[in-house]
Order: sequence, then structure tokens, then C-alpha cells
Amino acid sequence: TDYSTAEVTGYLTIVLSMIFIYFGIRHYRDHHNGGSLSFGEGLKVGLLIALVPAAFFGLFDLLYTEWINPAWQDDYYQYQLLQIRESAEPAKIDEKIRKLDEQRQSFDSPAMLFFLMFATAFVIGAIVTIISALTLRKNKAALA
Repeated sequence: TDYSTAEVTGYLTIVLSMIFIYFGIRHYRDHHNGGSLSFGEGLKVGLLIALVPAAFFGLFDLLYTEWINPAWQDDYYQYQLLQIRESAEPAKIDEKIRKLDEQRQSFDSPAMLFFLMFATAFVIGAIVTIISALTLRKNKAALA
């Protein structure tokens, strides 16, 4: 597939995997916490759940770029160069290419690639956690 479709698919996969945060928080509330849940409890449970898929996404990205398709970074760089040349104003092409080269150098490390994908997935998980914790909270007083 092309890179635009792959990017959308990747983010969609991350968001869909984070739906399990909602179900995990709800399960914790209903089966382990007596039917009640504070925002803080939901936040802790959700963030712990978010760590798992974030780590898997980071590991998969590392595995993919290092062993499955080691040419991916070079291919993606060439794709980005083409995008810049086709869409940027002529006066800004050199500046955009310079920024792209700086980004490429900073993401050259496997550890940085892992961290970037981990952080991306974890931030999405944190957003889903906050929304889930807010919608699933129940006071003990409301249960009585």
C-alpha cells in the first residue's frame, strides 16, 4: 500500500487496540472494585493497560524496521523527498529538505524508533483512558 494509506491504517489500528482500555476499566470496576470507580482508579488501571499495546507497537516497529524491512527508512525518506518536491513552494524546498534530514538523523537510532512508536501509542491510550475513566466512574455513595 502507499504510505498515506499505511499511516491511516496504523493509527486506526492503534485506536482500535486502545478500545480494550474501556473494557478493562469497566471490568475492574464491576468485578474487582465492588461496582465503584473513582477517576484516579480508572486512570491508573487504564494507563497500566495502555502500557501493553504501546510496548507491542514499539517492539513491532523496531522488528519491522530492523529485520523485516530494513530498507523502509530509506524508502520512506525518498517518499518524503518526493512529497516535498511536489507540494512545497520552490523557495521553501531546501529548508524542508534540511528539516527532513535532521529528523532522519534523530530517528536513525533503533531506541528512538521504539520510543517514538511507544509514545505515540501511549498518548492515544492516555486519551482513551481519560475519556473512559470519566465515563465509567461511579461513587460508592451512588451505589447505596
